[in-house]
Amino acid sequence: MAKKGSKDFNKIYKPDRCDPLIRAVDSGELLMSALRREDYPGMEIPDNILKGVLSMGYWDAKSDQKWGLDWHRNEGIEFTFLESGTLCFSTEKNRFNLAPGNFTITKPWQLHRVGDPNVTVGRLHWLIIDVEVRQPHQSWKWPDWIILSEQDLDYLTLILRQNDIPVWSSNKKMQECFKELGFCLDHCEYEIPHSKFNILINNLLLEMLCLFKQGKVELDESLTLNLRTVEIFLDYLKSDYEKNWTLDEMVEHCGIGKTSLSKYCKQLTNMTPIDYLINVRLDAAAKKLSYDQSKNISEIGYDCGFSTSQYFATVFKNRFKCTPREYAVLHQDM
Repeated sequence: MAKKGSKDFNKIYKPDRCDPLIRAVDSGELLMSALRREDYPGMEIPDNILKGVLSMGYWDAKSDQKWGLDWHRNEGIEFTFLESGTLCFSTEKNRFNLAPGNFTITKPWQLHRVGDPNVTVGRLHWLIIDVEVRQPHQSWKWPDWIILSEQDLDYLTLILRQNDIPVWSSNKKMQECFKELGFCLDHCEYEIPHSKFNILINNLLLEMLCLFKQGKVELDESLTLNLRTVEIFLDYLKSDYEKNWTLDEMVEHCGIGKTSLSKYCKQLTNMTPIDYLINVRLDAAAKKLSYDQSKNISEIGYDCGFSTSQYFATVFKNRFKCTPREYAVLHQDM
């Protein structure tokens, strides 16, 4: 389920109301049945039931839709299952055309999009569980009602953390779990079948583990290291460069120390975090100067996160060997 693309790296994990989906439901364009916490769509889950489940539901689109779920992250591990129809699913690296029986796995820090750009005919199930992490290097903590053995749960967690494949083919038992969850969701108006949901979700995770054990799942420990956390954050800065970032704020958002952030940033970019941010801002400013002739130079500098026009002009000239105005003149017809 989608989150609004908030410009705050923390707030991007806050759920929005999935407005396009809600409008489609309200207008009768598709059927949806869901339980939720916070601001996800659906009926609210009581505090004492299914702790850790943030959203669970399905939609049933009988016709192609006029909306999609744009690029977003979730604050939990998300599993989706396409029961029928087709659907485009994208990550930062790949675009997939989901077929019936496919299921997807997205971790909290993974950007993904549903639709291309719009959702097509089909029935999609989803489940989002909070494992109390926001970054790749953090240790997962499952809800206490997940009753897989310690060994099984540790192995499932290992696979989910150290494998970067987002789309899989489900087995029959997994499909039955998702479908039964959907059936239960249709009968929650008067009473939520708490025990049945617990059993079904545990069965789903167990069958997922069995599926992984049957195949040769490649593990990559680097996906759980601090380096990966910094890599994701640096990539995010490319779309959030205008914020008045400080080194302390960067450290807080990454959940690691200043020394680690500086070390891995240097390893990835050969720059300090602040120098990298300045270069991202300069790249953005150069692009704006090339195509946006309606704004003056100072405006563009402020839009790109520079606090003063003088500082903007100084660092721009150091990088591009000309003033911002000269750069704009040189590139306006390119």
